[in-house]
Amino acid sequence: MTGHFTAPAAALAGELPDWVTLLRAPNPGPMTLDGTNTWVLRAPGQEHAVVVDPGPADEGHLAAIAALGPIGLVLITHGHPDHTDGSRRLHDLLDGVPVRAADPTHTIAGEPLTGPGEELGEHGLSVRLVPTPGHTGDSVCFLVGHGDERAVLTGDTILGRGTTVVAHPDGHLGDYLASLELLSAYRGITALPGHGPALADCGAAADFYLAHRQARLDQVRAAVAEGAGTAAEVVATVYADVDRSLWWAAEWSVRAQLEYLGRESGGGTAGLEQA
Repeated sequence: MTGHFTAPAAALAGELPDWVTLLRAPNPGPMTLDGTNTWVLRAPGQEHAVVVDPGPADEGHLAAIAALGPIGLVLITHGHPDHTDGSRRLHDLLDGVPVRAADPTHTIAGEPLTGPGEELGEHGLSVRLVPTPGHTGDSVCFLVGHGDERAVLTGDTILGRGTTVVAHPDGHLGDYLASLELLSAYRGITALPGHGPALADCGAAADFYLAHRQARLDQVRAAVAEGAGTAAEVVATVYADVDRSLWWAAEWSVRAQLEYLGRESGGGTAGLEQA
């Protein structure tokens, strides 16, 4: 789910590893960019692939994923519907292949993903779980490798274009900033996002996002100092250049920012009315 900044956060990847295939779902929109990215990962010479994020419940899209089978495992980066609504149908199309997510609600015929560093490596790939809460409480990334090549599947934590929404109250800005700090260590590693094009450097994208978030926090502080008394009033000041049809999404992030600033100052929600 995107924010309103529309440029890539880092240089675009020149090419994908030869074990990576992108299938983009036909659900473009202001919050999904060109559509949800479904990533199909198959190590050279291996029969089974790993799928990350089935996407929406679109029969054509799910049939295209199934056509790249056999598939041995389906992974979920987070539980938003544009990433998960197709999970049950894909599970059926693939004759019961496990679907694993951090949230048990989105786990089918398998165990929920557990903690940092959990190794999911199989089918010739190394797959390591990287919990990255913030966009949502259940957001995770996957560090995937084959040979000397590595890539980070970032879901909506880092997008290929623009910035993401902190989906308050499930999402939390403090967690999100910590997750970006974690991802900033993945220097020179390709980022395969949930929306938009692949990026050449996950660490550089994380640095950009951190700087953007700090600038937004400064803008929110200034809006409050100038008299903004509600989250909606902060949105009208800080996001004045954004189409009003997207202000509802901006308000999610503003509520998360106000909560963060309130905790930072010991003032709860920074003294603002949240409704």
